[in-house]
Amino acid sequence: MDTAAVRELANDLPRESGVYQFRATEDRAGGDAAGGYPADADAGGHTDAGTSDGVGGGDGTVGSSGTERVLYVGKAVDLRDRVRSYADPRGTRIARMVENADNVEVAVTDTETQALLLEANLIKRHQPRYNVRLTDDKSYPLVQFTDHEVPRIEITRDPDEGATVYGPFTDRGELETIVKAIRELYGLRGCSDHKYSGRDRPCLDYEIGLCTAPCTGEISAEAYAEDVLAAKRFFEGETGALADPLRQRMGAAAQDQAFERAASFRDRLETVEAFHGEGEDVVSHAGSHDGGHGVRTHVLGAAVEGREPTVAVLESEGGKLVDRHRPPLAVPESAREDPASLLAAFVPQYYADRRLPDVLLLPEEPADAEVRAWLEDRDVDVRVPGAGREARLVDLALKNARRAGPGRDPCLALADALGIDSAQRVEGFDVSHAGGKATVGSNVLAVDGAEQTDGYRRKKLPEGNDDPGSMYELLRWRAARAVEGRDDRPDPDVLLIDGGSDQLDAARRAIDAAGWEIPLVAIAKGEIGDRDASGDRILGSDGRIDVPDEALRLCQRVRDEAHRFAVQYHQTVRDDVSTALDEIDGVGSTTREALLARFGSIESIRSASRDELEDVDGVGSTTANTLIDRL
Repeated sequence: MDTAAVRELANDLPRESGVYQFRATEDRAGGDAAGGYPADADAGGHTDAGTSDGVGGGDGTVGSSGTERVLYVGKAVDLRDRVRSYADPRGTRIARMVENADNVEVAVTDTETQALLLEANLIKRHQPRYNVRLTDDKSYPLVQFTDHEVPRIEITRDPDEGATVYGPFTDRGELETIVKAIRELYGLRGCSDHKYSGRDRPCLDYEIGLCTAPCTGEISAEAYAEDVLAAKRFFEGETGALADPLRQRMGAAAQDQAFERAASFRDRLETVEAFHGEGEDVVSHAGSHDGGHGVRTHVLGAAVEGREPTVAVLESEGGKLVDRHRPPLAVPESAREDPASLLAAFVPQYYADRRLPDVLLLPEEPADAEVRAWLEDRDVDVRVPGAGREARLVDLALKNARRAGPGRDPCLALADALGIDSAQRVEGFDVSHAGGKATVGSNVLAVDGAEQTDGYRRKKLPEGNDDPGSMYELLRWRAARAVEGRDDRPDPDVLLIDGGSDQLDAARRAIDAAGWEIPLVAIAKGEIGDRDASGDRILGSDGRIDVPDEALRLCQRVRDEAHRFAVQYHQTVRDDVSTALDEIDGVGSTTREALLARFGSIESIRSASRDELEDVDGVGSTTANTLIDRL
């Protein structure tokens, strides 16, 4: 996009506050492209996955459409003036971003504060490379109502095209309670479109009161639509849409002396009534500022020296230091010289999904006046202490920020050795089989050097005694999911496979074929006399890579965890699948996969009722009886 194009686009933008995004189509974005992206959330938490940003409707889109990568997200008091300023960008990096962009999309907000929060959420969602961003933020759960004439409700991290989406939410357990209560009260379906279509009798959810069975006409389409609207009203802030019916049921159960049932309704009612209140607590708090024991104080220190700018967070409650950590950041060159700008970018992202403290101690005020106004509006006491105990805490935070450097942090050491920007997210892969039988692959994740088990995945692979071929299939599966936007995890910084040059070559062919541009290395056993006592060595495309001890130990931990997870899954597949299901008449590979996908294990299949078994695709009454008899 050239200077004239930026000015032309800016002329069509409103003079209102909002958020703008510079975007590039995948073929233009090159190394930036990484597949599809989920729906964006507006400042109120509501999205519409059918639009580019789910905010502002027709006002929110300028330029072409299509599968795109977000390069940069910014906020503005006046969208027209702010976007026009990019016709004369400051710095070569921003100039390069503008040149790579194909269009600009905007979302108008009611207030500047909404723009601030929307900007933070979009940066967390899209991870644009030209913004300062937290690199270890997990994807928070959303609630979606699918784009179907009879919508289903479900919790997801990857919304469907055209869905109406609410969130993100920080407590999945609480969210599951809410969704179950909605389904019990309004009977909204949770089944897939495939299971919904072509039914001639209601499924088990209808029998246990979780669905009103619109699939077989047990409820009219009009009545079902009214129930969907009532459920949506709850997520839009109308607590009574769910609380009032729960309160009535609790009272009726108590009158009938069904006290356990009444207590269950009471617990759900408490969750429902606290739901929207806690959502607001993300951006406000009820703590006092009188120095009492309930005061929550956070101390931030920002350091921009060296290759990796860092922010350290110290947390104090009741005057006692309770935690300290350094969230991994990705910082563009344009933000590496100014701690105040680094803090301004860090604070709204970090606190977008966290409770704000009562007191925030900083080494200097954030460079962004809107960030300062947002904190003041949320009653956060922001201080830049010059002396005393608070100043000593700020000094401690600064020391924590400055001590992060190569030779101490294994992730930084690995990144330096590989010549990449970051190695905070390392995914490990391994293959396990027994003579080519029950072949499986593992995919584990380490974030900031620590295992993150909710990022683990596993995959059954074609049988065969071919380790490079199995590694190819495993990496092809992972790369395809990433490029097509079907994986709910952010892209890793490094892919680490367990194996030698043959496995490494196979893995590289797999990710190259998918167009997934992620650094890839292998950890292999070396020759006698290698520097490391274990004999392990790191291999890249051009041969062996020398890495510091702390980086090698990180790779070894990831390799060992991938091996453990693969062997564990192989044993499960070998012992359960091949002996318990394969010998049952009427159960082929497709039905076996469907049963295991539905119930998770042989033990759960054994415990299932006849109706539950028959609800699985491919299982009729005869096969269900056979399963019950044989298992």
